[in-house]
Amino acid sequence: MTRLPWPLVALAVTAISAPSCSRSQAATPAETTEAPTVAVARVEPGTIAQTLTIAAEFRPFQEIEVHAKVAGYVKTINVDVGDRVHAGQLLAELEIPELQDDLRESTAAVKRATEEVNLAAADLQRAESAHDVAHVASTRLAGVSKARPNLVAQQDLDDAAGKDRIAEAQVATAKAALAAAQEQLEVAQAGQNKTQTLFDYARITAPFDGVVTRRYADQGAMIQAGTSSQTQSMPIVTLSENSKLRLVIPVPESAVSRIHVDTPVTVSVQSLHKTVPGKVARIADRLDTDTRTMRVEVDVANANLELVPGMYADASLVLDQATSVLVAPVEAIDRTDTTSSVLVVTPDHTVRAQDVTLGLESANRIEVKSGLRAGDLLVLGNRSQLKPGTQVIPKAAATDAAAGAL
Repeated sequence: MTRLPWPLVALAVTAISAPSCSRSQAATPAETTEAPTVAVARVEPGTIAQTLTIAAEFRPFQEIEVHAKVAGYVKTINVDVGDRVHAGQLLAELEIPELQDDLRESTAAVKRATEEVNLAAADLQRAESAHDVAHVASTRLAGVSKARPNLVAQQDLDDAAGKDRIAEAQVATAKAALAAAQEQLEVAQAGQNKTQTLFDYARITAPFDGVVTRRYADQGAMIQAGTSSQTQSMPIVTLSENSKLRLVIPVPESAVSRIHVDTPVTVSVQSLHKTVPGKVARIADRLDTDTRTMRVEVDVANANLELVPGMYADASLVLDQATSVLVAPVEAIDRTDTTSSVLVVTPDHTVRAQDVTLGLESANRIEVKSGLRAGDLLVLGNRSQLKPGTQVIPKAAATDAAAGAL
């Protein structure tokens, strides 16, 4: 083997290494010009609604404290907390001995007045009969005297006519006595009805279907008559109609003008992981001066009593809605004080800036009124490193179901 001189060996090594270094330096520019991958979403027609979500509270559709109309002792109480009752069902019964005596007295008064009416009717019948006899006698004598003058003495004619008038007056008196007796009977019957009504109040019944949410009295308790709001009478029970609830929503002043009856509402009960649709049933049409909110109510069916008064729910009210409009993700929009723009990925994968006009906005989507077409791809996320004309590799955002396959 022939050995080369040292300078020649060094030259050969340099010649072999030079092409390798050239290739390494040439690869660097190619790597730095590789197109970046960007997340994109497709603009598509759709429906967008502007909603307002407010914390609201369920309340009973009806709720009352059931009081006794008359004072008495609780003889029996048939319900307890949690019992479901129906309209007309007996809740409790009071013991009122004095009313029982009053009822017997009024019943006797009616019987007596009825007998007085019967007696007056009999007197009237007797008076009418006597009047008929006297009138016939007077008429007969007057007829004979007219047919044969001077046959009947004038005294007899006058006496018969007088008896006729007396009998007629007695009939009028009997009729008046009968009318007075009948009026007295009506008075007695009214007194009996009043006493019977008060006695019926001893039976306390449910005014509507509901649930007993509180019980105040036990058997033997003395109950005062709840006839005045100023008395401190103790109620028997509290009754709530929970088969249908009122969802009370405090709508802020800024949204009052856009809330109307039948406005759609989505009710989300987080404690039950349940969402139900509804509509605005009634509006107070007046702001609370303390909170600057207006009371809005939604009726929510609750046949199985799954919802309980006092629960909270999130009520989402639709303030405005647009259908068949172009919709884009909110995160694709760049906004300034005067303009709004997006970065569009063209079919040749080049980034292009585009001014847009916006409309309704929801939590994560927004209406595009002009500047875009259906199917345009919009860049999402951080766009600070992108400039118009940049080549990119578009990739559908995983969270955007509308992006589809690119």
